Amino acid sequence: MRSTNSTTRTRRAVRAAAVLAAGALALSLTACGGGDDDKKSGSDESSKASGGGAETGSTVTLPKLDGTTLEVAAVWTGAEQANFKKVLAEFSRRTGAKVTFVPAQDPIINFLGSKIAGGQPPDVALLPQPGAIKQAVEKKWAKPVGAEAQAQLSKNYSQGWQDIGKVDGKQYGVYYKAANKSLIWYNAKALENAGASEPKTWKDLLSTAQQVYDSGVTPFSVGGADGWTLTDWFENVYLSQAGPEKYDQLAQHKIKWTDPSVKQALTTLAQIWSKKDYLAGGPDGALQTEFPASVTQTFTGGDQPKAAMVYEGDFAQVNIGETKAKVGTDAKVFPFPAVGASAPVVSGGDAAVILKDSKAAQALVTFLASPDAATIQAKLGGYLSPNKNVPESAYPNEVQRTIAKALIASGDDFRFDMSDQAPQAFGGTPGKGEWKDLQDFLKNPSDVAGAQAKLEKDAAAAYGGGS
Repeated sequence: MRSTNSTTRTRRAVRAAAVLAAGALALSLTACGGGDDDKKSGSDESSKASGGGAETGSTVTLPKLDGTTLEVAAVWTGAEQANFKKVLAEFSRRTGAKVTFVPAQDPIINFLGSKIAGGQPPDVALLPQPGAIKQAVEKKWAKPVGAEAQAQLSKNYSQGWQDIGKVDGKQYGVYYKAANKSLIWYNAKALENAGASEPKTWKDLLSTAQQVYDSGVTPFSVGGADGWTLTDWFENVYLSQAGPEKYDQLAQHKIKWTDPSVKQALTTLAQIWSKKDYLAGGPDGALQTEFPASVTQTFTGGDQPKAAMVYEGDFAQVNIGETKAKVGTDAKVFPFPAVGASAPVVSGGDAAVILKDSKAAQALVTFLASPDAATIQAKLGGYLSPNKNVPESAYPNEVQRTIAKALIASGDDFRFDMSDQAPQAFGGTPGKGEWKDLQDFLKNPSDVAGAQAKLEKDAAAAYGGGS
């Protein structure tokens, strides 16, 4: 079964990399304005957002829903979940509806399937993969968005972000959250002590890693217990090295994972993954480290952190916020270095999908498509919206404002996360498919051919019979 046609429906040119990378190159800041001051309480954020036009320049009209109850499911945890709950609280304040957040597990399609089989589906689910949206439609779980939500989408989103939420031309998903997954965060003091500078190319990254290692600090923290972080590593290397056309072909399984371009990308990754001393805790330690810990251990420990650098998207700021490190001074960021002709830019996102159609569910999705909702969470940090009418001033620091500006400036020219486009059996299931195969490769990066064979076998089964 093919996962999604979003790759072919959306215009994704190479210049996206130039636009976003150029923006990201400006992110090495000596200080960030307003980071802590802008992090208000949920009630403060709600009252600001309810002012409507004052901050967002747009107000969404919502119905009164007193006595109505809604359940919203998502895989978000920790601060990310807590911040989203503040958005739901504002929806409740405006409408009178009681909204309950339901923590979901990966793969969310399986989680939702069990809920639906038990007769208790949530009203709305935040799906982190376009492939999951398509599966929800094919299973006849998902309901199309109504005219009010579509009006907000048309006003606030580029055509590309609208199209990713469509299946067979009909709108099912509202992309509430986006991500720039082509960033490497670093402990500023660790690089400074090593005399290292921000790398521009993969060769530079290897040199920087060696300088950091020679200074007595482990270069990289890798959240290998969460297989999706490893797919993101691969996608950045592959997009930059193989190019956007090959990327699209592999995303749709039009070429096999045994293709020479995959061999080249895995061999390149092995230049870091095969150096046990370059990974905090070595490969075994990395495979026991979940993503949040991979970030926090990079920014704790003073002059002797467990690692100097950690790869992941803009959302890592949520986890940095759990340490004493300040984004822009203690924690800095550079674009994922160019492996080939240009630096890669990989985007991700989470879309709200209605599972139980009702006036309240439609109203919630309409709210999530508005600048009002996104502005609340933007102010809390660690969040990026594809909504072009969220003001840059809503983001709490200069780093986040720069990332947001670059995302909006790219318009429809971007590449969406490859594993998120795949069937969940291959690209979105813990302990299976691409997640497991890359975890095995991290454990044994010398076996490139073996990794390719496993990836192709699992991809062929998930996509329905090969390329």
